[in-house]
Amino acid sequence: MELPAALRQAVDRLLEGIPVTELQKAAGLLSARYRAEVRDGRLHLDDRLAVKAYLATRLPATFAAVRASLASVAELRPDFAPGTMLDLGAGPGTVLWAAADCWPTLGDAVHVEASAAARQVGEALAGDMDTVGARWLAGDVTGDMDGLAKADLVTLSYVLDEIDPKTIGSLIGRLWELTEDTLVIVEPGTPAGWSRILAARQRLVEEGAHLVAPCPHSAPCPLAAPDWCHFARRVARSRLHRLTKGADVPWEDEKYVFIAASRHAGNGPAARVVAPPRAAKGKVTLKLCRQDGSAAERTVTKREGDAFRTARRLDWGEAAPWTVGGA
Repeated sequence: MELPAALRQAVDRLLEGIPVTELQKAAGLLSARYRAEVRDGRLHLDDRLAVKAYLATRLPATFAAVRASLASVAELRPDFAPGTMLDLGAGPGTVLWAAADCWPTLGDAVHVEASAAARQVGEALAGDMDTVGARWLAGDVTGDMDGLAKADLVTLSYVLDEIDPKTIGSLIGRLWELTEDTLVIVEPGTPAGWSRILAARQRLVEEGAHLVAPCPHSAPCPLAAPDWCHFARRVARSRLHRLTKGADVPWEDEKYVFIAASRHAGNGPAARVVAPPRAAKGKVTLKLCRQDGSAAERTVTKREGDAFRTARRLDWGEAAPWTVGGA
């Protein structure tokens, strides 16, 4: 997956002239904070150089994860055509570009972000977008939200890892109140990220929300450690991306996990593939999370004809029909 051309060009302009050594140092510090999930009162994107390091190294992967999550919603809710969006902890507006790419109906977006540097860069990037009216507000996701208007689409992307886990339930409750139709939450595809998504999922089920994706049911999650629900998208690296990260490979795989909930029931899948399919000669083994709330591993063989051909096409995270392997 690649960035939209307009976003890629806007990012290139913002990064022009910055020494690679400066970006490398800032990117290293930023990556260390993300990996350690540091909560020391500082914002990860606390200055302009940190934000630009994010643009060079994290934006493509984050965009890919969010865009794939939104695509799942669009697939299962083909009637959903959001006109308004509220993005909390918006950073430099990654979700804005992903949502506009997914839904041409999007016309107004409000972004809440605590970092002045991220807001400034986000506004500069949004200046290259002529389809959506984007507004930026200073604010913390754990603060007062009384002045915010409801939106068709509410999003929270790669934010829960920066707040006290004990506050997740109350935060999700407030976000659900602001959701006119659909709420989408995206986190890193780690066991810790999955744990946070499970906490958000539980609160949404308690609120009576319809789970749209990726879960095909509202029952307790059937997966247990050491397994965890997560997905992956392959991301193309630009030359600057490779230089900043000191990488030789022209791509990377971004692992992510998400939950999407709506006030309207979606056309839920019969099952979803929740691990990389394992292919061998004449057979494909799939791990499925199914509509009845169970998890099952099923090997589909070549003798099963259409089911086998379907299984070969399925990828990690995709919806699967009941007919695959008799699931």
